[in-house]
Amino acid sequence: MKMKKILFVISVIACLFTNNSQAQKSWTLEECIRYALDNNIQIKRQELQSETMRNNYQQSKFQTLPNLNAGAGHNWNLGRSVDRYTNEITNTTVMSDNFYIQSSVTLFSGFQTINTIQQNKYILEKSLQDYEKAKNDISLQIATAFLQILFSEEALNIAQNQLDVTSLQLEKTQRLVEVGSKAKGDLLQIQAQQANEKYNVVNAKNNLKIANLTLAQLLELKTADDFKISRPDSVKIEYSNVLATVDDIYKEAESKLPQIKSAEYDQRSNEYGLAVARGQRYPKITMTGSYGTGYSDARQKTIGLTPSRTTVGYVNGDANLPVYYDALVPESGNYPFAEQLKDNASKSLSFSLSVPIFNNFQTNYYISNSKIKVKDSEYNLEQSKKGLYADIQKAHADALAALERYNSANEAVVSNEESFKYTQQKYDVGLVSSVDYNVAKNDLTKAKSDLIQAKYEYIFKIKVLDFYRGQPITLK
Repeated sequence: MKMKKILFVISVIACLFTNNSQAQKSWTLEECIRYALDNNIQIKRQELQSETMRNNYQQSKFQTLPNLNAGAGHNWNLGRSVDRYTNEITNTTVMSDNFYIQSSVTLFSGFQTINTIQQNKYILEKSLQDYEKAKNDISLQIATAFLQILFSEEALNIAQNQLDVTSLQLEKTQRLVEVGSKAKGDLLQIQAQQANEKYNVVNAKNNLKIANLTLAQLLELKTADDFKISRPDSVKIEYSNVLATVDDIYKEAESKLPQIKSAEYDQRSNEYGLAVARGQRYPKITMTGSYGTGYSDARQKTIGLTPSRTTVGYVNGDANLPVYYDALVPESGNYPFAEQLKDNASKSLSFSLSVPIFNNFQTNYYISNSKIKVKDSEYNLEQSKKGLYADIQKAHADALAALERYNSANEAVVSNEESFKYTQQKYDVGLVSSVDYNVAKNDLTKAKSDLIQAKYEYIFKIKVLDFYRGQPITLK
């Protein structure tokens, strides 16, 4: 019993340790993106859509093959009827069976089958590119949410550090007030500053919770409790990416981004759709072959000849001198099922020609609508390219502006740090008031907040440019 209790305790501890390890898992950006790509419902649905298009493509290729159908029937004819296998009129119940196998193939239909195969091929390619776009979109969303968490963490650290500095300053001011070196008004000013900074810390914590919740929801986790990310060792500020011109980035994007390829495949599929529509104007030639047989229980088989004598007259009318006619009469018997199937077999081969003459103008309107789809897909491709170029222009301009803001914010932090140190030294010896001290401290806090905001804004803009160039999203 003691050993069982010990094992039970060990098992419980192991489970708790395992659950705690899972709860405390830290997610890297790459793990978040990989998990989202594997589990996001929208991506899974797009993947299923692609599989449907793949099935349609495969099925259209098999349309070039002949079809093959078989059938069988069992019949009872009651009363007067003509037996299909004996051609005799019967007035009894006749049981019969029939079997057939038939195959047909379209020899020509205005190349509709071939063009449909090509159309479905490009529909499949478009669907696969839409699938890749869905993965790119969720990856970009994950990266945005991940960077927001990093920003929120740094904002919380700044708020907490400012609160710690104010708390230390409050202790110093309180001692100076107690010895009469500072007025009580200075203490009240510092206390008010501390209260404001506690409020800022609370807000920063809430913002961090919301940022974590947003990312957890994008990952579609069952719960966001204890969710945390793995902070990279350092998030580098890269300058080389913005040196590439808009045209260079666009050339890479045009050849790599799935939304452009999707629009191109959509145009190609609609062109083949127009060819399919035009094929309805052509004659259709079909070849059909069939094989059939059957069985009837009314059909009899001759199994032998039986001698038969019939009186046909008398010699000189003398009844004692009859004249006979001798003959062999066929004797009928059961016709076996297998033999009937063999003997009743019939084969046929036929060709049919169907020429469209008038179908209520359906073909004309079908062709007209197909032409409209082709033109619309051309406009869509052109619009996609122009939209992509405009997006890249804006992203490039945003990245340059964000870099300038980051450099300016960096300089502002350096200047405000020096200014705050100088003000703090003067405040400690009573040369400036608490109001001036708080102003300098707030200026430094704002400069640091502006710096991290500019930093992550620039990083995000660079990641967007990387995204357009077809590069994987990473913080390494």
